[in-house]
Amino acid sequence: MRDRITGAKALMRALQGEGVKTIFGYPGGSIMPVYDALFDYTRGEKKCFDHILVRHEQGATHAAEGYARISGEVGVALVTSGPGVTNTLTGIADAMLDSTPIVVIAGQVAIGALGTDAFQEVDLVGVAQPISKWSYQIRHAEDVAWAVSRAFYIARTGRPGPVVLDFARNAQVEEIDWEPKKVDFIRSYVPYPKLDEALVREAAELINNAKKPLALVGQGVELGNAQEELKAFLEKADIPAGRTMLGLSALPSNHPLNVGMLGMHGNYAVNLKEQECDVLIAIGMRFSDRVTGNLKTYAKQAKIIHLDIDRSEIDKNVKTDVAVVADCKESLPALTALLHAADHKEWRESFRELDAKEREKVIEPAIHPTSGPLLMGEVVNAVAEQAADDAILVTDVGQNQLFATRYFKYHHKRSICTSGGLGTMGYGMPAAIGATFAAPQRTVCCFMGDGGFQMCIEELGTIMEQKAPVKMILMNNHYLGNVRQWQDMFWLKRKSFTKMMNPCYELIAQGYGIPYQAVTDRKDLEAAVRRMLTTDGPFILECAIKEDDDVLPMTPPGMNVNDMMLEI
Repeated sequence: MRDRITGAKALMRALQGEGVKTIFGYPGGSIMPVYDALFDYTRGEKKCFDHILVRHEQGATHAAEGYARISGEVGVALVTSGPGVTNTLTGIADAMLDSTPIVVIAGQVAIGALGTDAFQEVDLVGVAQPISKWSYQIRHAEDVAWAVSRAFYIARTGRPGPVVLDFARNAQVEEIDWEPKKVDFIRSYVPYPKLDEALVREAAELINNAKKPLALVGQGVELGNAQEELKAFLEKADIPAGRTMLGLSALPSNHPLNVGMLGMHGNYAVNLKEQECDVLIAIGMRFSDRVTGNLKTYAKQAKIIHLDIDRSEIDKNVKTDVAVVADCKESLPALTALLHAADHKEWRESFRELDAKEREKVIEPAIHPTSGPLLMGEVVNAVAEQAADDAILVTDVGQNQLFATRYFKYHHKRSICTSGGLGTMGYGMPAAIGATFAAPQRTVCCFMGDGGFQMCIEELGTIMEQKAPVKMILMNNHYLGNVRQWQDMFWLKRKSFTKMMNPCYELIAQGYGIPYQAVTDRKDLEAAVRRMLTTDGPFILECAIKEDDDVLPMTPPGMNVNDMMLEI
């Protein structure tokens, strides 16, 4: 007997075949046949998916991102056409810049109506193509199995990224004979380049002869699941390592070779030492402008080795001496095998004086102030001190992100979820929801400023409905803090539209039935954090923050990386 089903049901089977367990979505007219099919797959004996009803389609993509970043699996968002899918574009662009594997499936008008300006018609493939890894329109039900398999293959392999499927309504209701498809090869797509052993030997020779080697660790190590390979590499050659913001949990905070965070607001020693090292080894990172500062002067004294899976990143920003294009899960062990056991104690010790200077001038005043209003650094530190070792940090964007990433503690892999490349305000809350579904056994701490909190405040409804155990730390300074800091530093203190009038967050929390506590005095902070972390389910902890709390250190934009300021 033939197994004849609709395209919508074919989608359910194809997603099941890809191992999808959680879908973040919002229904609408053009995707209604799919939602009708989904009904049977989310309840009863046939249940194989959890569908999380978000309150805004942008929230669906960020939740899918959070799920993907923490689980290592592909996140899935399901939305309707027109404004439903245009609302996802920010999340798609965010996932593209941060190499996050998500698949966004959107309804579309029937193919007979394409090009007629039909209700809620938009050229999704044309719009999404520049900001996605692949975008494709499913015009007929017979293409569903192939398109879904190809989409997941592209999203999860090589350098991961977002894929968009535009699902025409006629294809959702057409009937076909079901036949599963498996795509594991695309002729023009080489996700895992072949390792060039000659280049590995060249890189090893440079490292073996180095007196002052320095590694820069990016998110590629996390994406390649190469955390243990990284440690073996660093430990054999005794190489200190700085980490990009997205790569912070690739190496534990307490590892003896960890020398801090790179970048504009990273740690003082590692940023200055980039200008002193003789061999610089970049691993799974893209030399972002926020890491390098002025490219004309960046690390000109060093031989540059770049390990990356994406050939397009090689020499894009920083000219390399040796480039090893391969998965770091493969390239790191190959390189480690050729290294001599080394001892760079004198070089490593040279970081300590600079670390001590930063601790005295920046860190201690930030995390252990003795008077005045609460500071963001001390709030983050208070949470980090009490949170479980496997806690996950999720942040929004702005000062809250910079303080949180600096002062949180990372003990386990895949412990950070933040918007790096696009810097998307409103990312934090929905990404944290996704993280709770990816790792329900781990504590998810989400730091937000008052600006970012309000950008996706509607997702409190999702948290309420799902009882998602997001620990929300709202650091409220009544300003768009990062912009305010730049206005103070570079725009003659002309605070143009950065001060915010805020609502009563206690009443908002009350409306959503979410436990809440406000802290205005540091003597109450420790107990409030303890209450938050020990309360089952979600919690909002609002902290009244000093209005002009500044993030330091800081390399001013366009300046050399060693022009880092410890004070303003």
